[in-house]
Amino acid sequence: MVDYARRTGTRTTYAEIAKETGLSKATLEALGSRSDYNTTLATIDLLCEYLRCDVATLLEHQPDVTGGRESNANKN
Repeated sequence: MVDYARRTGTRTTYAEIAKETGLSKATLEALGSRSDYNTTLATIDLLCEYLRCDVATLLEHQPDVTGGRESNANKN
């Protein structure tokens, strides 16, 4: 949302985004505050469309270094 405001000169709120996209405010708040929140591609698509950005603006890949799937895949 900070990037959106910087690019457009317009600030927005979770309530405004929810109204325009049909997403719930709770979903938007979870996306904004929980790094482990699991969302759908449809949600990401709606946000990209509303915020006029690409997926890379919203998402950042962080490799699993805790011994999760990535580590287990290499054991077999």
